[in-house]
Amino acid sequence: VRACRFGSTLRGVEMRFVLTVLISMMGLPVIAETAAGTWLTGPDKKGQVGHVRLAPCGAALCGTVLKAFDKTGREVVTPNVGKQVIWNVKPAGSGAYVGRMHVSALKADVDGTFKVAGRVMTVRGCFGPVCQSQRWQKID
Repeated sequence: VRACRFGSTLRGVEMRFVLTVLISMMGLPVIAETAAGTWLTGPDKKGQVGHVRLAPCGAALCGTVLKAFDKTGREVVTPNVGKQVIWNVKPAGSGAYVGRMHVSALKADVDGTFKVAGRVMTVRGCFGPVCQSQRWQKID
């Protein structure tokens, strides 16, 4: 490795290394994938889907059902519309979140994981040894 003086020419690999070090030292903010926003849920056993809005509530995120639609896409009123069904959602690193959610089909509150990758969020919950997941699409 040859010594580098100001004004000397750096080879490609050396230049990339120097630029990487300089950029990392600048303290640029990292844009994390966020669960906040409005999501189109996956269908339930009846084929119904919903719009769920995840928004700040205290130091966490909470989710409220804004609308529900039947399997034909027609808006319907369900007992969950207007209700908070997700709460205490906090970052767990690398686009992952943990929190609690209500599963109306089981009439139970369960621990949930929420993994965001771009405009898709995988929502997973377990009730005893049985776990299920859905892929939600971000719509706002």
